[in-house]
Amino acid sequence: MRSISRRACIVAAVTALTATSLAACGGGGGTSGESGKTFKIVQYENPSTAQGQGWQKALEIFKAKHPDVKVEFQQTSFDAFRQNAKITLSGNDVPDVVEFNKGNADGGQLAAQGLLEPLNEQVTKNGWDKKVTGSMAAFAKYDENGHAGSGDWYGVPNIGEYVMFYYNKTKFRQAGIAKPPATLAEFETAMDKLKAAGQLPISSSANTSQGFNQMWIWYSLVSAMSTRQQIDDFMFVKGPVDFHSGPWKDGAEKFQQWIDKGYVGDKLGGLSFEQATVNFLSAKSAMLIWNNGEFARIRKDAKFDWGYFTLPGAQLSMGSSGHLWGVPAKAKNKELAYDWINTTLSPEVQNVIGQKGGLPLAGDTATISDPVTRQFTERFDQLVKADTLSFYPDYPVPGFLDFIQTHMQAMSNRNETAAQYLDALQKFYDDGTKR
Repeated sequence: MRSISRRACIVAAVTALTATSLAACGGGGGTSGESGKTFKIVQYENPSTAQGQGWQKALEIFKAKHPDVKVEFQQTSFDAFRQNAKITLSGNDVPDVVEFNKGNADGGQLAAQGLLEPLNEQVTKNGWDKKVTGSMAAFAKYDENGHAGSGDWYGVPNIGEYVMFYYNKTKFRQAGIAKPPATLAEFETAMDKLKAAGQLPISSSANTSQGFNQMWIWYSLVSAMSTRQQIDDFMFVKGPVDFHSGPWKDGAEKFQQWIDKGYVGDKLGGLSFEQATVNFLSAKSAMLIWNNGEFARIRKDAKFDWGYFTLPGAQLSMGSSGHLWGVPAKAKNKELAYDWINTTLSPEVQNVIGQKGGLPLAGDTATISDPVTRQFTERFDQLVKADTLSFYPDYPVPGFLDFIQTHMQAMSNRNETAAQYLDALQKFYDDGTKR
């Protein structure tokens, strides 16, 4: 899937790319061969996010280095690019560098179909593999079948992501909850107290377009009960997955219980993640599940005392690297594209992202001046070091995001049970992975 956030994307439904032409100005550098060139960047990050602000810094640096190049920084939405990526990258006038969704379902298909340029040489030359390592590099590589985790580099992320519960400390205190819960049982007890106090525990959403919160709650529960091997078998198609047992069964049943108990509210089918966020910021709920993409916004806009915690007692937590920069195979300005990616991984850009709470992969956490932001980033560093991030559930199979969203909406509307969802999930996954 969004950092947005993993899904940090522009809220407005954008069905076509909107180009904002940013002419380069001033500064030295560049070469005479660049005169008259137009360099096209396509991305879908909200400009107000930490990553979006970091990329504005990258634009300043890049334009100063290439003063004779006209830069077009094109804004689209996550869904618009995902749905039109193959058309965009196979045309006669393709962008020079694009942000694309990671995973077998999206990035893997683009790589397998020859629409993206392999980046191995540039990765080695520029040392990107020294900055993007371990699980953060897993979805940057794809084999000939478009399966992530091995093969050639086709993408380069700038940031990491992890999913947490933002919470309203005032509402917690009013409900008699003195501190964040430490176990899943304590978490459910806390939600019961919030309900008894007349509060909606979790602001959520289940619109099939941009209503990702319910999916994240479901998969967070699955992750909480999973081992590393169980998630890797599912995510990287390493082994058979039985969705009718273990964490898949237990997580789906727990998710249905939370719906039935009213922990996530009702009428979610028409709500987007943006509306869920607004409801939390308007103090209409005690918690919001989202990733770091909303950290800076909540810090700026929340009119109440707030905090955050990852799902208590979880063995694994939902999170991943951010979305990827890639170079279309038909791009006309590949060398400029490589320099753009390199610029976004520079200390100047990465530390801007870090100061804003954006979890940069090549930044220095120790340089973050604000203690709240530094602590927030240190928690991410801990999860990466412990190898306890479970990625996002829509990655393994083409069409998975739309499939999951449809069933999240059905379950949230109480039109489908956990057992029915798992039956459909098993078939879709097995058909998609040809098992």
